[in-house]
Amino acid sequence: MTDNWVKAFQSEQMIRAEIAREILEQNGIAAVIVDKKDSSYPIFGMYEVHVPASDLSQAQTIISNEGALNETE
Repeated sequence: MTDNWVKAFQSEQMIRAEIAREILEQNGIAAVIVDKKDSSYPIFGMYEVHVPASDLSQAQTIISNEGALNETE
């Protein structure tokens, strides 16, 4: 795994991050969720979906075209 991983999506809700990860993987883009929530104060922080840097632009296009993820939290 020599790729640098970068953030393609973030959400305060774990389910939205899981949906984004699944959509990206269905489109052939490797994706992982990074939990940036504070363990003591869970109201702070986000769930981030990271992809290889080489796939970032395609991942952002896929996410922006996905209606379920465009709704406000």
